[in-house]
Amino acid sequence: MTERQAGGEEDVFAALADPMRRRILDAIAGHGDTTATVLAAELPVTRQAIVKHLAVLDQAGLVSGRRAGREMRYVVRPERLIAAARWMDRVAAQWDARLGAIKRLAEEPGAGPPV
Repeated sequence: MTERQAGGEEDVFAALADPMRRRILDAIAGHGDTTATVLAAELPVTRQAIVKHLAVLDQAGLVSGRRAGREMRYVVRPERLIAAARWMDRVAAQWDARLGAIKRLAEEPGAGPPV
């Protein structure tokens, strides 16, 4: 199993790298359930652009759409955001441990610069 298959954080971070996709995700979260038409009325991009961004967010697992009559209604899927946040927490903890080890070494008696 590749890391891409195992975690998928790359897709989440790539999707969130675009400021407009973050705005779309925030807008969907604010509505709870919405359409591309509603989002296009609120944001400074066309409905077609919204649909393309929604496809990227859907592929990353950040939103899901369901058909309601003639409309596609989108909701945020928090599971992928939670998984990405947990991954960032693990990386941060590893860095904290490494920096703590460097600090301890630097503060040891006789750990000054070589003479």
